Amino acid sequence: MKNLLIITGASRGIGAAIAEYFLNQQWQVINLSRSTSPNAQVQSIEVDFSDLTLLEEKLSALKEQLQQADKICLVHNAARLTSDTIQDIPTSSFEETLTVNLLAPNLLNQKIIPHMKKGSSIVYIGSTVSEMAVPNIASYVISKHALVGMMRATCQDLHAKEIHTACICPGFTDTEMLRQYIGDDRAKRATLEKRNIGQRLIHPTEIASVAWFCANNPVINGTVIHANLGQTQE
Repeated sequence: MKNLLIITGASRGIGAAIAEYFLNQQWQVINLSRSTSPNAQVQSIEVDFSDLTLLEEKLSALKEQLQQADKICLVHNAARLTSDTIQDIPTSSFEETLTVNLLAPNLLNQKIIPHMKKGSSIVYIGSTVSEMAVPNIASYVISKHALVGMMRATCQDLHAKEIHTACICPGFTDTEMLRQYIGDDRAKRATLEKRNIGQRLIHPTEIASVAWFCANNPVINGTVIHANLGQTQE
């Protein structure tokens, strides 16, 4: 059986960990991102998700691999995070965030779902802010809320095809994106660590194992999974 993982943003962080995890389970892995994967066994296709025309062109090259796969797992991981507030989101920046975080996954779904056989899956990588909000990242919060809606629509529209889906919402995970967000503010990092009951940041490999579980367990179809170590509420 030929199993194929197609994942966006697997050049670092959670995406790289997921790619590595599936490779270790003998899956073929294709990474779609602006940068190549650090693992030479991963086939990387360089693409900017803000350019949907280019993305569609790149996807055309995958037709043969998609047709040959017995089972496909599509993981929507790539995302754009910017600092903005509800009263001052620039329209052009908001459009780019929505394109990367929502329209690109939609295009990928349209191109890949027709090749998915029974038992295939679509896994969305959400966020803690998929069902709550924090200040100063308004466009990201909005797009991650919408991603949960996309997952739920996926569940309802594809159940007859026996293609299952879930949205994983990681808590504070030790990734480049988080480190860029908090910068060198050690106090902010310590605060985030304390919000996790384990008093630490989540490791990307922990999220990767959840993605693997989702890909191989149809019983979770339509589920939002809070992979956050049990955050404390303040």
